[in-house]
Amino acid sequence: MSNLFKSVMGWVDARFPATETYEYHMSKYYAPKNFNFWYFFGVLSMLVLVNQLATGIWLTMFYTPDANTAYDAVAGYIMYDVEYGWLLRYMHSTGASAFFVVVYLHMFRGLLYGSYRKPRELLWIFGMLIYLCLMAEGFFGYVLPWGNMSYWGAQVIVNLAGAVPFVGGALVEWVRGDYLISGATLNRFFALHVVAIPLVLVALVFMHLVALHHVGSNNPDGIEIKKNKGPDGKPLDGIPFHPYYTVHDLVGIVVFLMVFCTVIFFFPDGGGYFLERPNFEAANPLKTPAHIAPVWYYTPFYAMLRAMPSIAGSAFPGVVVMGGAIAIMFVLPWLDRSPVKSIRYKGWMSKVWLGIFVVSFVILGYLGVVPSSGTTFGIPNTPLAQVLTALYFLYFLLMPVYTSIEKCKPVPERLTGGSH
Repeated sequence: MSNLFKSVMGWVDARFPATETYEYHMSKYYAPKNFNFWYFFGVLSMLVLVNQLATGIWLTMFYTPDANTAYDAVAGYIMYDVEYGWLLRYMHSTGASAFFVVVYLHMFRGLLYGSYRKPRELLWIFGMLIYLCLMAEGFFGYVLPWGNMSYWGAQVIVNLAGAVPFVGGALVEWVRGDYLISGATLNRFFALHVVAIPLVLVALVFMHLVALHHVGSNNPDGIEIKKNKGPDGKPLDGIPFHPYYTVHDLVGIVVFLMVFCTVIFFFPDGGGYFLERPNFEAANPLKTPAHIAPVWYYTPFYAMLRAMPSIAGSAFPGVVVMGGAIAIMFVLPWLDRSPVKSIRYKGWMSKVWLGIFVVSFVILGYLGVVPSSGTTFGIPNTPLAQVLTALYFLYFLLMPVYTSIEKCKPVPERLTGGSH
C-alpha cells in the first residue's frame, strides 16, 4: 500500500504540486512555538466558514426566494417538514453569530500583538476585506427568512443609501430593484448571499492564508522567528505547523463545538439576539416592530449612526461616521509608530487606549440594541454614544502620537515560553 501511495502521489506531483503545497503550508511551515489561547480563533474562523458554506448549500435546496413563500419555506417547510431541517437552520443562524464572535476575537488578537505591522500590512488588509464581505453576507442572509424584522431592517439599511448626496434616490432604487422592498429585492439579495459574496469571500480567505504563510505568523512577543535560524536553516523558535498545531488546535475545536452545540440545542435564538422575536412573524409592511435594530454584530456601528445628528433631515453624517469607523481600520498598520509590536512590551498609554477602545466598542454594541431615547448608567443613550464614538476614533487618530512618545520595554532576542 505504501509503494502504491508513493506511485500515485508521484504521478500526481508530476502534474500538480500536491506534495509541495502540503509541505509549504503544513509540514514544512514553521510557526512560532509560543502560540497561546488567542491563536485558536483563526482556525475556528475557518471551521465556522465551512459550516456556513455546507449548511447554506443544503438550505438553498429547500428555500424559495419569493416574497409570497420565503417565510413559509423557512419557518414552516424547513423547520418542520424537511428531515433535520431545523438543525440545518439553527446551525446556519447560530453559525452566523459564531462567525462574528471568532472574527472579532481574531481581530482583537491582531490589535493585541501587532499582527498588522510590517511585513503583515497586506495580510491585515485582506483580513479587513474579509470582514467587509462578512458584514455584507450577514446582512443579505438576514433578509432571506423574510420575517418582520428582516423586512424592516432591510428597509432601514437600504434607505441609508439615500443619504448619499445627489444620487441617493436613484441609488436606493437600484439597490432595491423596485420602488419599495419587495420580491425583487429578496431575489437579488438571495443571489448575492448565495453566489456573489461567497465567491469573493473564499478568494479573500485563500489570499489571506497565502499571505500569512508567505511572511510567517506573528506571535505574542512580536518577534520574527525567521531572524534566528539554526545551521539547518530552520527557525530556532519555530515548530512545524503539522503535526504540532494541527493536533493542538483540535483542543480548541472540540471546546468550541461543545459550546456551539449547546447553543444550537438549548438556546438557538440566543435570547432574542441571534433570532429576534419579530422575525418569528412574516414580513408585514403595515406592522412596524416596536424597536428596529440590526443583529448584535452590527450594533456598535448602528449606535454610531444613530448618535450623529442629521442635517436637513439627512442621515449623511451618521453614514459617514459609520463608514469611517470601518475604513479607518484599513490604515491601522501606518498609524502605529511604536518600535515594538506586542502589547507585552508597549508602554502604558497603548494599553490604556486599547482598553478604552474595547470598552467603547462593547458599550456601543449594547447601545445599538436598546432604544436611543433611554438611559445607560444614568446617562442618556445618545450623548453616551457620541462620547464613545469619539473615543473609538481617538484610539486610531491619536495612535501616531502616543505610540511615538511612550516608553517601551526591551524586547527579548528569542521567544518566551511555549517550549515543545
